[in-house]
Amino acid sequence: MISISATAQQRSISGIVLDSANKSPLIGVSIRLLQARDSLNQRGTVTDTDGKFNFSPVRSTHYTLVISYVGYTSREIKFEVNDGSVDLGTISLGESSTMLNGVVVQGASIQVEQKGDTIQYNANAFKVTRDATAEDLIGKMPGITSDNTGIKAQGEAVQKVLVDGKEFFGDDATLAMKNLPAEIIEKVEVFDRMSEQSQLTGFDDGQTQKTINIVTRKGRNQGVFGRLYAGVSNDGLYATGGNVNSFKGARKLSVIGQSNNVNQQNFSNEDLLGVMGSSGGGNRGGGRGGRGGGGNNFSIGQQSGISTTHAVGLNYIDEWSKKIKVSGSYFFNNTINERLSVIDRQYITSRDSGLVYQEDSRANNRNFNHRANFRLEYQIDSVNTLILTPRFSFQNNNARSRLFGNYESQSDAFERALDNANRSENEGYNFANSILFRHRFAKRGRSLSVNVTTEMNQSDGNGILSSTDVSVDTTMIVNQNSDNTSESYVISSSIDYTEPVGKRGQIQISYSPSFRKSDSDKLTYNNDPESNTQTLDSLLTNTFDNTYINQRGGIGYRYNVKKFNFNSTVNFQHAQLKSDQLFPYEASVDRSFTNVVPQFSMNYKFTNTRNIRVQYRSSSNAPSISQLQNVVDNRNPLFLRTGNPNLAQDFNQNISVRYGSSNIEKSTSLLMLVNANFVNDYITNTSIIAGNDTTVNDIPLARGTQLSYPVNVDGYYSLRGLVTYGFPLKVLKSNMNVSSGINFNNQPALINQQRNVAKNYALNQSVVLSSNINERIDFTVSTNANYTIVKNSLQRQANNNYWNFVSSARLNWLFWKGFVFTTNVSNNAYLGLSAGLDQSIWYWNAGLGYKFLKNEALEVKFNAFDILNRNNSIRREITETYIEDSQVNVLQRYYLLTVTYRLSQFK
Repeated sequence: MISISATAQQRSISGIVLDSANKSPLIGVSIRLLQARDSLNQRGTVTDTDGKFNFSPVRSTHYTLVISYVGYTSREIKFEVNDGSVDLGTISLGESSTMLNGVVVQGASIQVEQKGDTIQYNANAFKVTRDATAEDLIGKMPGITSDNTGIKAQGEAVQKVLVDGKEFFGDDATLAMKNLPAEIIEKVEVFDRMSEQSQLTGFDDGQTQKTINIVTRKGRNQGVFGRLYAGVSNDGLYATGGNVNSFKGARKLSVIGQSNNVNQQNFSNEDLLGVMGSSGGGNRGGGRGGRGGGGNNFSIGQQSGISTTHAVGLNYIDEWSKKIKVSGSYFFNNTINERLSVIDRQYITSRDSGLVYQEDSRANNRNFNHRANFRLEYQIDSVNTLILTPRFSFQNNNARSRLFGNYESQSDAFERALDNANRSENEGYNFANSILFRHRFAKRGRSLSVNVTTEMNQSDGNGILSSTDVSVDTTMIVNQNSDNTSESYVISSSIDYTEPVGKRGQIQISYSPSFRKSDSDKLTYNNDPESNTQTLDSLLTNTFDNTYINQRGGIGYRYNVKKFNFNSTVNFQHAQLKSDQLFPYEASVDRSFTNVVPQFSMNYKFTNTRNIRVQYRSSSNAPSISQLQNVVDNRNPLFLRTGNPNLAQDFNQNISVRYGSSNIEKSTSLLMLVNANFVNDYITNTSIIAGNDTTVNDIPLARGTQLSYPVNVDGYYSLRGLVTYGFPLKVLKSNMNVSSGINFNNQPALINQQRNVAKNYALNQSVVLSSNINERIDFTVSTNANYTIVKNSLQRQANNNYWNFVSSARLNWLFWKGFVFTTNVSNNAYLGLSAGLDQSIWYWNAGLGYKFLKNEALEVKFNAFDILNRNNSIRREITETYIEDSQVNVLQRYYLLTVTYRLSQFK
């Protein structure tokens, strides 16, 4: 124990960490401050660009400072704070040395470390070329995948990317990774980030987000860097864009942009709301559900079809003063999309055995989107903090579609035919703001936090529908236009108070009220072209109001020792759901729900590199206004939809067990995950397929028409297991990642008033081999095998087992005096689908370029895409009502001559 005298009246702890050999500052060193008598009070930070760190405010007591950095020997310093600040001065770290079989390995490249709840990857252990992106780098790391559906870590979608602990481009993880160069990255940290309020209290409120934090490399986080590119072809195709980043201390400014007509897209889910919610898509029938193999949880990805995209984005991070930290981003996106699709759908009905629907459609969408977010953290004084986080988005969407649909029975007998055209224009905005106040009392472990959130959104749209519906003995012509308006606002708050109990315990008392008000109006008119008059269609017109009031309160207990901690909370929740229909007739529904909502988490650290975490979470979710509003959506007269004002909220329970282990000496990592999800009052669809002309819920249905509306059923559950193991292959100077997974979904629904249970089993095995040789050659070879088993309680002849194999190989080789060769080959093979869809599709791209100027900053490259001209889009989707095979148009063989300039000016 050492005693250090105070140097000032305000109590703080500071210091600077240097490399013991060259005395240079070490950036991003992990610093943990532990109170000797109270392990609950742990605080952490990382050193800044000058190697400095600071903790403020601190109390007079005994402390232990734990200093750790990849490739360096960790240190612990014990000291006491008396009446003022403590300056620890210069702290030197030396490179670690480990004796293995008589050979001294200096600063060995550790691939992965398990540090409590955080998995930390050492970027130096994964070799990539100089111009690689962060996305290229993380694709080599065990347990992390990146494809056109987004970035996943440990099987979960990554929702946020941080740079040195600060948000980077909001919730758009893919955008962040595509525009950060790998050369600036020191470490990659993956963890479940708690909400702002939970970070103060330490109690998990269930609002965690899978997060990646990029720790920047010393000497590569001060300066201007990025790349600019432009490519053209002789047939009108082009791709241009780039990114420029200016990092200077706490200020980080990034600008990105792109314009192309070759399907290169950077979208977040928010950008696509206008497209996904528009009325021009033809309204494909069927119910909620996913593809075989675990569903289709879309978060970030590409639209199908062929798109022209223009986009620009800005991200800003800074510290305006010692008390004010800010971050924010703005993104504009304009997309023009053309989609051609062919659908073959087989329904699972015992009454209409083998009913088949076939569809050819064409859709054109033009979408504009603006979105912005901002975060301001104001450290009022040593015990009070205020955090503001406003968000805003605006969208405008124009859509046109035309489809030809045909119903046939299993004997190929004609049932129905449809020629349908839609036009629509929609626009809307969303504004949300959160104000969080946090206060720490003088007593250790006692705190109060208050969070108030408001949200407003509004959308307006109009549509035109023209259709000709031909059945065996009738022809129906529809000519309509409609106006839609919806708006909602939400106000909610959360009040949390924590109090220490004993030396290692803490309780939390919380109260969270919320109020949501939603209004939706739809007016539909039938047009008579002969008399040029309009008539209000009362069946397709509806005025609907909805109010949801929720109150939740509870108590929690948290216990923490060196190797073990757990967190248990019990909340009592009362909710009232009131719906009022004002037109075409008055009706009202008023329902109340009372739930006990428990949560539990436990973490046990066997060693510094072995950890197990167990979590149980429960929640209830109210139905949306679109699910409640009892108005018919007839955009496709063969597939009608309506709402159900009698819906109840669902109740969700989730259990997960995660084990992580890493071996520093052998550079191996192991992750095992088991997850189970159960839903009571699951909101699914009931589908009625009219065998004859009939009326259901006052809605007339012609023979062959399908009507779907949401209902509550019990019996939904899903199970998921994942094992990932990563290890080096020294003989190939490469890394191997092996993953095995299993998914099971038990998804109930009602079909013609009969209960159908769709059981989907999916087995997955993947292997990824990535090079770790040097910066001149970079390759990755991977294969992924998926076996899906589909079983339905109705129409068992529609059950199906099929394989999907996805294999790829990628090479980036700087082979001679600035010449670079790149190629990637992929194969997507299906076995067991319907006739004509069991295909093996090869996709091959290649490029030859030359790098010149200082540091090979300029590159001229000729690229060939889809050389074999075999690109195709095939998908099988399995829901509780049908099995569907579909194909969508894709961009096939083309060439680009591209010039790229890489900015790299570091200080």
